[in-house]
Amino acid sequence: MHHHGYLWVGPKERFDNEALRRPPHPEPPPPPVSHEDVKAEQLVKRYREVVAEFPVSDLPPIETAYWLIKPRSLVRGTWGEAKEAAAWIGERLAEYAPRFASECDRDTTGLTQVVNDTAERLESGTDVSLGFYLERPTYLSLAVVTCSPNRSKPDLACPGDQSKQ
Repeated sequence: MHHHGYLWVGPKERFDNEALRRPPHPEPPPPPVSHEDVKAEQLVKRYREVVAEFPVSDLPPIETAYWLIKPRSLVRGTWGEAKEAAAWIGERLAEYAPRFASECDRDTTGLTQVVNDTAERLESGTDVSLGFYLERPTYLSLAVVTCSPNRSKPDLACPGDQSKQ
């Protein structure tokens, strides 16, 4: 078992685009019955957009494990030990804490506890996903995904395993 780290910082408005943060439904919507069926045409168009964009978008997926299907270039680090991955989270929290919108999120005691909890969760094979509001309207998303295999999505290939991609 090993762990991959992901970081995304961007406009909260973009983060809120949930359609591009969810994998497309396995079955496409039915095709329009006529050219006048504008709603059905829009639905099919939106479905195609999500099918094309979800796997390549840098937006954090709603289900953390889906980071594994994103481009390998989005992996910020890979660690064999949970404590190493948690230390990376701790470093990122220290880096961004001065920009946290909420003063209570900047509390070093609380951040230390987050790192300790992260290590425990990763050790048990659970993914970790954290989010913080920065200066408006920016959002920070940190995630560490447990791999080989992932507990919640064991069918997803490891981004480091080229033979499965």
